[in-house]
Amino acid sequence: MDTHPNPAALHALQAGDPAPLHLTWDDIGVATRDLAEEVSAGGIPDTVVGIVRGGLIPAVWLAHRLGVRDVRTIEVTRTTGDGIHAAKTPLPSVRHPGSLGDLTGLDVLLVDDIAGSGATLAHTAGLVRNLGPARVRTAVLCVNRANWDQQADPGQAINYIASLNDTWIVFPWEEQHEQ
Repeated sequence: MDTHPNPAALHALQAGDPAPLHLTWDDIGVATRDLAEEVSAGGIPDTVVGIVRGGLIPAVWLAHRLGVRDVRTIEVTRTTGDGIHAAKTPLPSVRHPGSLGDLTGLDVLLVDDIAGSGATLAHTAGLVRNLGPARVRTAVLCVNRANWDQQADPGQAINYIASLNDTWIVFPWEEQHEQ
C-alpha cells in the first residue's frame, strides 16, 4: 500500500510541529480521489460503510467516486468529546449495529476519517466480518501515528491510507472551540 502525505502534513512532520493540522476541503478531495484509485485497483466494492460521525463524509465521497450506490453507516466511537486530544474510552462504543443490514457475500469497504489508536477501525471491521461479507477492506483519510498503539504498522492493519501524520488532525467539517 502506498501512502501520500499532503504537503502540509509533510511540513508538520519535518518541522516537528505539535500544532494540529487543519485539513481543507481540497485536501479531502485529493485524499478521496487517491483512495478511490487505490480501492478500484483492487475491485469496486458492493457497499461502502461509513463509521459515524467522521467517516460518513469520506465514505459518501468515496462511494460517489467509485460509483457505489449502496452506502451504509454504523456508529462507533471511542472519544468522549470533539476537542483536540479528547479523552478516550477503554473500548469502542457501538450504537445501532443493525443499521449495517445484511452484508452476506458482499465486498465491503469500511471507511473512517482517522485512525488514532486503530481500535475503532479494528473493532468495527470485526463487527462487519461477523455479518458474513465475502470481503472487508478498510480505508482512512489519515492515521495519527502519535496515537497508534497496535503492534502492526498502520499499513499492515489498514488497507488504504491517504496520509500518515504525527499530530492531531482537524477536518473541515469539525467545529473546534477554544477551551
